[in-house]
Amino acid sequence: MNIIKTKIIQCAALTTLAFSPLALEAKTINLAFTQTMDSQYGAAGNAFKSELEKLSNHKIEVDLKPAGALGGEREVVESLQLGIIEMTISSTGPLGNFDKDVYLFDFPYVFESYDHAHRVLDSHIGKGILNGMSEHQIKGLAWGENGFRQLTYNGDPILKPEDLKGKKIRTMENWVHLATFNALGASPIPMSWTEVFTALQQGTIDGQENPINLAVTSKLYEVQKQASMTQHLYSPAVIAMSQGYWDGLNSNEKKWVQQAADVAAKVMRQSREKLENEASDQLTQKGMTIHKVDIAPFVKATEGVRNKIAKEMGFTEKLAEIKSMK
Repeated sequence: MNIIKTKIIQCAALTTLAFSPLALEAKTINLAFTQTMDSQYGAAGNAFKSELEKLSNHKIEVDLKPAGALGGEREVVESLQLGIIEMTISSTGPLGNFDKDVYLFDFPYVFESYDHAHRVLDSHIGKGILNGMSEHQIKGLAWGENGFRQLTYNGDPILKPEDLKGKKIRTMENWVHLATFNALGASPIPMSWTEVFTALQQGTIDGQENPINLAVTSKLYEVQKQASMTQHLYSPAVIAMSQGYWDGLNSNEKKWVQQAADVAAKVMRQSREKLENEASDQLTQKGMTIHKVDIAPFVKATEGVRNKIAKEMGFTEKLAEIKSMK
């Protein structure tokens, strides 16, 4: 009788263990991004990881891959489409190459403030573009934030568009950005972010453009001595998943992932604000000179990009709607 009781207890224990979360093999999501862990990308990654692992009781774990560990943004987005990488936090720079509707947010001087940008991204316009990414094997989950883009460079101060003439400026691999810098008189050079620091160090390019806080987190002050606050483009960031991976999740898992992405997007915006507010003083302390500029001549110089190219792409009405939401 004791032997039978012992066997029953052992079977019950094994059954309990077999169906416990610890016994089930946890799913692992690789979340790749090109920026460092002390950037707003890192803050968003940590927030997503913490929230999803909590919601799923560690049935889903998140492995963060920062600083271009799995490649540049274009490579990662391609891997996302193929289902090789599960998730990314990416600027919109390379996404237009896969989904042209994303270019809507890449035109110069469309957004007048962060509040304006957030109203648009959180509206039917932003949600519609997120949903449309599914057609390209990308599940758009939420809009995070990169920020308004500024110039860093070496040489004479850039205070007006003419000062950019002949300057080799790294841009993202985005033809609207290229058109913008051509209109400003620069010589734009599209380049993966993972190659930029070395190119600046070697003098292959004169400067680059990005939200100013990334000059701190990426230590650009080691190879750049000047910055101009041109605010030429607003750059969102998208928190996205491979559509194939998303389709393989059950309804609870999809709910957890979406909730975690919403939390990460909010944290990313908050982190960008904090880092940006601190950036100018930090860069000045590191020896950089920060120039405030009158953006009116830059706005005028890029008018053709907003009008002619937007018309060619069928964006005229949408851009007018965005402008009306300021």
